[in-house]
Amino acid sequence: MSNQAIPYGRQHITEEDIQVVIDTLRSDYLTQGPKIKEFEDNFATYVGAKYAIAVSNGTAALHLCALALGVKAGDKVITTPITFAASANCVRYCGGEVVFGDIDPKTYLLDIASVKALLEASPKGTYKGIIPVDFAGRAVNLEEYKKLAKEYNLWIIEDACHAPGGFFIDSDGEKQFCGSGNYADLAIFSFHPVKHIASGEGGMITTNDETLYRKLLALRTHGIVKDNDLYENTVAFAGGEEIYPLWYMEMQALGYNYRITDFQAALGNSQLKRADEGLAKRRQIAARYLAAFSDLPYIKGQSGSIEGHAYHLYVVEVEDRLGLYNFLRTKNIFAQIHYIPCHLMPYYRQFGWKEGDRLHSEQYYKHCISLPMYPTLTEDEQYEVIEAIKDYYK
Repeated sequence: MSNQAIPYGRQHITEEDIQVVIDTLRSDYLTQGPKIKEFEDNFATYVGAKYAIAVSNGTAALHLCALALGVKAGDKVITTPITFAASANCVRYCGGEVVFGDIDPKTYLLDIASVKALLEASPKGTYKGIIPVDFAGRAVNLEEYKKLAKEYNLWIIEDACHAPGGFFIDSDGEKQFCGSGNYADLAIFSFHPVKHIASGEGGMITTNDETLYRKLLALRTHGIVKDNDLYENTVAFAGGEEIYPLWYMEMQALGYNYRITDFQAALGNSQLKRADEGLAKRRQIAARYLAAFSDLPYIKGQSGSIEGHAYHLYVVEVEDRLGLYNFLRTKNIFAQIHYIPCHLMPYYRQFGWKEGDRLHSEQYYKHCISLPMYPTLTEDEQYEVIEAIKDYYK
C-alpha cells in the first residue's frame, strides 16, 4: 500500500508554472495587466470561441452570465440536480426561480426528455433559459438543446467547468468542443486546483456574441465603461473640451469586482499549454478503470469510455457505497461523492422540493462514488485503487 494519500483529484504544478508566476510577480502588473488578455485569447482559441472573459472563479462566471442575460425576479430557469450548487445558485442571485429536471441514468447528464416535459407542461414563455452541465467531463449534446431553445425562445448557458477539451459529435459528424459557442449563448469554466487547468481560483466565460461579450466586460468590473464611443455623459461634464479626458470613465450598470489577477492568468496560461497532454492521460486512466470493472456484479454503472469525454471525474455506481468509501479511506484512498442532489439541499427544499421529485438523480446519489482521476495518477496507484475495490467486494 502506498504511504502517500491518493485523493480523487490533484493539481499538477511544474517548474515552468512556478517560473511564469514569479516572472509576473516581478513585472509591472499584478492585476488588470497583459497576462489576462493573453490567457483569454489563448483559451478562446483552444475551445474555438470568438470571445473569452477571465473572471475570479466559476461561480462568478455563472453569476455574470445570468446578469448579462437579464435574469430577474420571477424568471424560471431549468438545470440539473446533479451538479455543484453554483449552477443553480446563479439564477437565485438574480432573483430567478430554479426548476430542476432529472438526469439520464445512463449518461448522468440533464435528460432532455425531462426538460421537454417541463416545457410542454407550461405555456410558452414560462421558462427563460436552460443551464445544462457537462457533468464529470461528458459533453452535453447541445445541438439537441439548441433546437429546443429555438422552439421555446430560451437562452443556454453551458456549464463546462468539468470539460475543457471535451466535445460531442454533431449531426454532420463534426466535433463540437465544449465552450465553442456554436450552440450555447454562453459557456463557463473553472480553474479550481482539481480541474484540468489550475490557477488557484479563476474562471472563464466564452461566447460568440459580441454584445454579450461587451456587457460581461463591464459587469466584471463594477459596471464601469472606459470607451469614448459608449459614454453617456457629455464631454463637458467629463471635464474635457472637444474630447473626453483620459481619466474619465462611467459606471453604467451595477457590476461586481469579479476580476482575475495577472499571476493567476499567467499560471492558467502555462497550464493551458499542457491541457491536451493532461486530457490524454485522463482518458487512459478512464480506459483502465473501464477494463478493470467491466462485468463485475457490484459495479452498477460507470463513466465508461466515451468519445469526447474530458474525465474531470470517473464515477462508478456501487452497492454499499458508504462501506466502500470508508474502506478506501483506511487504504489512504480518498474518493469523493459528486453530487448530493441540489433540489434536496435544505436551501432548495424551502421552495417545495422533496424526496421523490427527481427519481433518477436521487437513485444515482445513493450509489455514486468518484474514483481518483488526475493526470499524475500513476498506473501503480490506480492499480491500488482497483485492487482495493475488488478486495472490498470479495
